[in-house]
Amino acid sequence: MSQNRPAAFSSLRMGEVVREKVQDGVTGETRDMQYTQCKIVGNGSFGVVFQTKLSPSGEDAAIKRVLQDKRFKNRELQIMRIVRHPNIVELKAFYYSNGERKDEVYLNLVQEYVPETVYRASRYFNKMKTTMPILEVKLYIYQLFRALAYIHSQGICHRDIKPQNLLLDPGSGILKLCDFGSAKILVENEPNVSYICSRYYRAPELIFGATNYTTKIDVWSTGCVMAELMLGQPLFPGESGIDQLVEIIKVLGTPTRDQIRTMNPNYMEHKFPQIKPHPFNKVFRKAESNAIELISRLLEYTPTERLSAIDAMIHPFFDELRDPSTRFPDSRHPNGPVKDLPTLFDFSRHGKAPNPTGHETTIANMHVRTLHCPPAQQPASPATRSSQLGGPWPRHRQLHTHGQGGDDGSVGLRACFNPSQFVSGASSNGNHLGMLPGPAKVVFGFGGPGSDVAARKNMDGKYGI
Repeated sequence: MSQNRPAAFSSLRMGEVVREKVQDGVTGETRDMQYTQCKIVGNGSFGVVFQTKLSPSGEDAAIKRVLQDKRFKNRELQIMRIVRHPNIVELKAFYYSNGERKDEVYLNLVQEYVPETVYRASRYFNKMKTTMPILEVKLYIYQLFRALAYIHSQGICHRDIKPQNLLLDPGSGILKLCDFGSAKILVENEPNVSYICSRYYRAPELIFGATNYTTKIDVWSTGCVMAELMLGQPLFPGESGIDQLVEIIKVLGTPTRDQIRTMNPNYMEHKFPQIKPHPFNKVFRKAESNAIELISRLLEYTPTERLSAIDAMIHPFFDELRDPSTRFPDSRHPNGPVKDLPTLFDFSRHGKAPNPTGHETTIANMHVRTLHCPPAQQPASPATRSSQLGGPWPRHRQLHTHGQGGDDGSVGLRACFNPSQFVSGASSNGNHLGMLPGPAKVVFGFGGPGSDVAARKNMDGKYGI
């Protein structure tokens, strides 16, 4: 699609007043819209996003312009028209426009404009040689779970959760999930592509080539985002699927046969180097125990053992947000005003979707129980607390676990294994990756054409596959 990108750009003339016949984002009714093109705020293989100012209201809006394939209905448009939530970017209208080439048609999604992203916010703290204040992490991750609980209740999987897709109003602290270009309504027993989701945030079942995954891949991605905000850098960096898996194993340890089976039942090879898990309290040395416990429940190999978004919302990590006395300081301006938190618990407002569900009522009831839990009934330990959230906390993830790990206090993990120690090469069928940690050969087998390695065959010179 990159070859068509210049056409998407060439028709944009900043400062030009444009008049279009558009369809309303909810009703589909046709109306006139006039706007002034201001500036390009994003671009990529998908197309381009530019900021506009609507007339005569003067309201800012963002228009996402993507090349439309006439052979297919646009899944993003279909999904954006059925979701309405305070933590999801609003689709105001949409229209089609012709490109400069013959039969070239663009879909234009007119959305509310939100000035910043969580990615840019995290970059700010990196430049200041610090990490994001934990209250902000709680605020943003909670709102993300709120959005996910809503779309997951409708069977929608976002499939591209990452800091760049989390819009942020730094003044109010409100977060909005955007970019549903990869989103899909998952249907049981209907296969899905496994090569989805951006690197660093890909769930392990996707790396293993699973095609029957669930909305729990969004939960894994959220755990990765939360970890990144706490550390100031990605927890699982990797340039390829193999790199990604290596980084995951460094922290979680080698998956068992049963865990691999839960990620992809069709995966036949189980030959992995036996690596012990690296305790999360050594990865997040300065983190509170509730944060470590929550991350441990999000970053589970077995998808069914990960917390659902709705369960994550009532985790004790977010109790500070439920405290009426909590205020939101301006972390970027030391002398800035302290503000109230944005509205987080207005669950009754969410009946705006064409097909409303009862999930928000369930969340509200859960929050009431959480807020009125007497001190004597508060969970006494991480293990007890996790059992109340839907299952035992795996022994190897508990805080007292002793395992391999350095004491240098760095974010990087020592005493596991280094990808540079491995010598790789494809086997005769192209689906196995031979790895040599020292003298003993260990095979990372990626069987099946849907696996990540197969998808990257002949594309990744580093691994020669």
